[in-house]
Amino acid sequence: MSEQASSTIDKDARIAELEAALAARDTLIETLRFQLSQLKRMTFGQSSEKLARQVEQLELALEELEGEAAVADVATTTVPTGNDRPAPIRQLPDHLPRIDRRIEPEAGSCTCPECGGALHPLAEDSDEMLDVAPVQWRVIRTVRPKYSCRSCEKVVQAPAPVKAVARGKASFATLAHVVASKFDHHLPLYRQAEMMSAQGIDIDRSTLAGWAGQAAALLDPIVARIREEGLKASKVHADDTPVPMLVPGKGKTAQARLWTYVVDDRPSGAAGPALVWYRFTPDRSGVHPQTELRHFTGLLQADGYAGFDKLYATGRIREVACWAHFRRKIFENHQTSPTPLTADLLERIARLYRVEEEIRGRLPDVRRRHRHERSKPEIEELRVVIDDALRRLSPKSSMAKALAYGRKRWVALTRFLDEGVAEIDNNIAERAMRSVAIGRKNWLFAGSKAGGERAAAIYSVIETCKLNGIEPQAYIADVIGKIAGGWPASRWDDLMPWNWTAAATPVSLAA
Repeated sequence: MSEQASSTIDKDARIAELEAALAARDTLIETLRFQLSQLKRMTFGQSSEKLARQVEQLELALEELEGEAAVADVATTTVPTGNDRPAPIRQLPDHLPRIDRRIEPEAGSCTCPECGGALHPLAEDSDEMLDVAPVQWRVIRTVRPKYSCRSCEKVVQAPAPVKAVARGKASFATLAHVVASKFDHHLPLYRQAEMMSAQGIDIDRSTLAGWAGQAAALLDPIVARIREEGLKASKVHADDTPVPMLVPGKGKTAQARLWTYVVDDRPSGAAGPALVWYRFTPDRSGVHPQTELRHFTGLLQADGYAGFDKLYATGRIREVACWAHFRRKIFENHQTSPTPLTADLLERIARLYRVEEEIRGRLPDVRRRHRHERSKPEIEELRVVIDDALRRLSPKSSMAKALAYGRKRWVALTRFLDEGVAEIDNNIAERAMRSVAIGRKNWLFAGSKAGGERAAAIYSVIETCKLNGIEPQAYIADVIGKIAGGWPASRWDDLMPWNWTAAATPVSLAA
């Protein structure tokens, strides 16, 4: 071999070596950029206290500007002419109580201010305004007269009504108010105590916690029945979220989990009850969902958590993966380094969702047919695009990892095509976690394992009420009163949120 040929080979080898080094460097840069983007979102996202303060200041400034604009609008308002567009008429809800405030001319004078003649009714103008009064606390005083018989000296008295808390001073409505304020409106107990103190009612936070515990204990039969009914379903949505739990004696928190299991087949035209139950666990071990769903048979829609794998291995439960999770991984790459590939993939997935919007609420057979006609060809083309991209991308790149996540779960991702009751994603379960995520920012952590389990029970009732269009506080006040009063177990179904109707008389007064 000549010296010139040898030199050429060395140069080619060197070029190949440098190109490989550049490709490795580009992959590393892309990966680090992606990780930096993720860290920035975690650090400067909504959970950042600094950013939260900035947002709050901007909101306050906006409120001031809007207030000034409203004052300016009032100051410059003129009598509308025939060419002006009439203001829309907004009717206040009819169910609100009305309090009439009658304003007579000249303090009720019945004589004309011009000539002194008698005034006769002609017409009247009325205007309605939405008004608010602070929460009104009251005391229910139960009086039980005693009567005696003069013939036999027997004393007759009505039996004492059942109390919400033995030897306590809270009604069933008060218990419902405390738990709904904390778990539905996200007001921690110490804030509730402060609000009550401002109205002259000094209740210790530990007392409020005891009332919440009593409400949760009374609701146990309802929670058990919700779970029992849910496990009979043919499809369950599952998800979990971290919840800090205080470690006794150490003054720090451990990472516990709150799991949600949702049954909601209304998108596939089902008329059965929509329900959700929660489970609190001290860790994220796969044994927890495996234990919870050991008697369930059907479709499980969830994320790619490995703890579910043993459930799928039995064949009893079939996995339906979540396209929203897959899309989110692609979108995160698109936010960091947008490319024609990421844009194309996002648009293809968007077309799948447009089909789902069109068939929402239709029967399973109709949904299956539309998916086979319109979604299946799209998915087959999408698979070809993904496979081609995986051949070209470095396996270490974040985009390749995102696509590999989807291809690994392709069977589960496409199972919704053949299952009319299945959904394209697991958003039903994720929506059930929103209240927990909001509340967690306020009550910060669970005080103990028992406290976490109590929260899970109350969330189960409140969120099931919401799924069925029931106001949670009114429901809890009525139901715990009936349960404490000895409601027969044979009639539990009458008390379930999907069968319950509001009582005509408040429980706190019925006694």
